[in-house]
Amino acid sequence: MANKAYQRVYTQLEAITKATVSLKAKGVSNDELAVVHGKLAQVVRTKGDMVTLQVFSGTEGIPTNAEVQFLGAPPTLKVSDQLAGRFFDAYGHPIDGGPEVEGEERQIGGPSVNPYKRRQPSELIPTGIAGIDLNNTLVSGQKIPFFADPDQPYNQVMADVALRADVDKIILGGMGLSNDDYLFFRHSFESAGALEKIISFVNTTEEPPVERLLIPDMALTAAEYFAADKNEKVLVLLTDMTLYADALSIVSNRMDQIPSKDSMPGSLYSDLAKIYEKAVQLPTGGSITIIAVTTLNDGDITHAIPDNTGYITEGQLYLRADPDSGKVIIDPFRSLSRLKQLVQNKKTREDHSQVMNTGVRLYADAQNAKTKLENGFDLSDYDHRCLAYAKEYATRLLSIDVNIKIDEMLDTAWELFGKYFTKAETGIKEALAQKYWKEQ
Repeated sequence: MANKAYQRVYTQLEAITKATVSLKAKGVSNDELAVVHGKLAQVVRTKGDMVTLQVFSGTEGIPTNAEVQFLGAPPTLKVSDQLAGRFFDAYGHPIDGGPEVEGEERQIGGPSVNPYKRRQPSELIPTGIAGIDLNNTLVSGQKIPFFADPDQPYNQVMADVALRADVDKIILGGMGLSNDDYLFFRHSFESAGALEKIISFVNTTEEPPVERLLIPDMALTAAEYFAADKNEKVLVLLTDMTLYADALSIVSNRMDQIPSKDSMPGSLYSDLAKIYEKAVQLPTGGSITIIAVTTLNDGDITHAIPDNTGYITEGQLYLRADPDSGKVIIDPFRSLSRLKQLVQNKKTREDHSQVMNTGVRLYADAQNAKTKLENGFDLSDYDHRCLAYAKEYATRLLSIDVNIKIDEMLDTAWELFGKYFTKAETGIKEALAQKYWKEQ
């Protein structure tokens, strides 16, 4: 931060809204931090000498002659190996009772990696969840959202992914977490003895919503340190991007900007892209992979937040409750990893893509059989076998509580094929069937 002796202090506010104050000031830069009447604020707009500051905890109680002190620098995070295993707030201060981190101070929210320095993703990131690893394989450097209804256990899935993923560091950015969710993450990580590779930045529902806007930048600044400086594979988990976007709309609405679709700011696409485009595979072997939860309103995929997200990211993972198995599953029809072919059969077994396609096609046949049943048509023997297969497929492979390695997923699928179908009905290549078919 700038030396105290040189900090500029102003005492005349021109305008006050619910979230912002405006004043005339010289030599102020965008994103710079300031203190307004003892409250932390950040420059969000400059026009000539007129500067608008977003006050994180709201402007209540701020008088027009309030003291405004510019700090001369945007928000920063101290980066070092000491970050590992710690919990921080939106400003990068510890909330776990531990000491402050010593390290190099880095500005948050910088530009993403130069495209010239990027490499095509080619490393597999296994999560232990078959609905992901088998059907929607993740690749290092990928950016992909989890679309889920608010009542789905998406934070549990995030914690599971954090504990199972085969990466060097996991960075959790929690936005608008309930205290229960925060304690759930903390307890899960501590009891699994996995704290040494997990770093968490948390904004809870009790804290000002505007503070959420700092969380992704804090998480990604830490991620860039471990990926670029330490050549590590980093997985960034962000939850929930809908609450992040709501905070954006709070600020833009209070600044009297005309809202765009679904009362979101017109800048939503670029605000989200700024975060997701930090995903990268670096030539040195380091990488940043981003999985972010976007909660849906009544399953509405056309809402501005999931709609914009879909344009920026490389697929999506859908959570849904499966009535037949009673499990929460990764929906095989609506989920898609656009980069899976970069690793399937190359970093996984030769039968991977055939097994994946066959498994989903037979599951689709079961859905057709279900429709026939609901419409009062008679079911064939094949239909009955498809329905029995679908229930077991959902329970043993699609369910989010399955935690096995990819080869075991493939073996389980072959076991199900052999249990319910003939080789001809699966349509799998003869050479692969001869090698892996498990006759029941």
